Amino acid sequence: MAEWIGIGKRARRCYGFDEIALVPGRVTINPEEVDTSWIFAGRRFDVPILAAAMDGVVDVKFAVEMSRLGGIAVLNLDGVQTRYENPQEVLEEIVRASPEEVTSLIQKIYSKPIKEKLISQRVEEIKKQGGYAAVSCIPQNANRFAPIVEEAGGDCFVVQATVTTPRHISNKYTPLDLYKFCKERKIPVIIGNCVTYHATLELLDTGCSALLVGVGPGAACTTRGVLGIGVPQVTATVDCASARDFYYQKTGKYIPIITDGGMSTGGDVCKAFACGADAVMLGSSLAKAKEAPGKGYHWGMATSHTNLPRGTRIKVGIAGTLEQIIFGPAQVDDGSQNLMGALATSMGSLGAKNIKEMHFVEIIIAPSIQTEGKIFQVVQRVGMGK
Repeated sequence: MAEWIGIGKRARRCYGFDEIALVPGRVTINPEEVDTSWIFAGRRFDVPILAAAMDGVVDVKFAVEMSRLGGIAVLNLDGVQTRYENPQEVLEEIVRASPEEVTSLIQKIYSKPIKEKLISQRVEEIKKQGGYAAVSCIPQNANRFAPIVEEAGGDCFVVQATVTTPRHISNKYTPLDLYKFCKERKIPVIIGNCVTYHATLELLDTGCSALLVGVGPGAACTTRGVLGIGVPQVTATVDCASARDFYYQKTGKYIPIITDGGMSTGGDVCKAFACGADAVMLGSSLAKAKEAPGKGYHWGMATSHTNLPRGTRIKVGIAGTLEQIIFGPAQVDDGSQNLMGALATSMGSLGAKNIKEMHFVEIIIAPSIQTEGKIFQVVQRVGMGK
């Protein structure tokens, strides 16, 4: 599989969403009769989409609306929602800032201490409005925040870093013991992020309920440029799904994987499921919703890093309501709306009755899939040419 890239050094060829296509099946199914749901921690969710724990995407109102639609929105406990009584004021500052000043402004805004009372308050606000309360924080804060979330009635806890492994080495602080952490929790734990087969195997053994797959593919993330690390999402998802399946054969425990980032259209989402994902996590696609707190802007999780920012603020615009983006009706021609309609139609054309059958559809390497016959769209900047 690997090629020589120089004397004594070989490298694997890896693939992203733009380089593959899905092959129609021998049987087709009425899209209205396919099952697009997924099972997480023993609970069925109609929409296999999670909204990323990013301040421009998820706040309390957004989480409640995402729950109503059948999905999960993850609230960022390391962000403005837990640092400020009125986060909307600082969100508006970020939106108004010029490109030259926005990173230093975000660093300043995120330097304010997190208030533990606001953690409880935000979780309780989601629950009181009938929402599913999923929250996220970095490993360093997990032991402190998790009991607060559980006491407030939280439903799910996400431990998320740029790269997460169960064997983290540090002499300056005590690393989070993921095995102990998962064992002590009263609510399901999602761990992220990883991109390799062996890391997935080790993380699955911690007792987590799901894994996030993806390093650096997000629209507002600059990790790949700053650190030079990452694996394109097609290869990362296939490798991690293979580890999930091996773990299931060995232990009888099926633990879902969630492809996180790198998807901007319904076609990308469909390809993620074909590569083995059980669900997907979206950021920029949902930041376009009218309900998103970023008001058409979106910024990376690590933009606020005081020493080495690995994210940026981007303008994604406001495309429609969250319901339009998830269920339609689509009013744009670029595949960014009615993601569930796209998934159901794709599954019908591929002959996949459910998400697990999507894992077995044929995939081809097709670098021309985005450009073949699309010259007028490219020239006119419409449809797939945008």
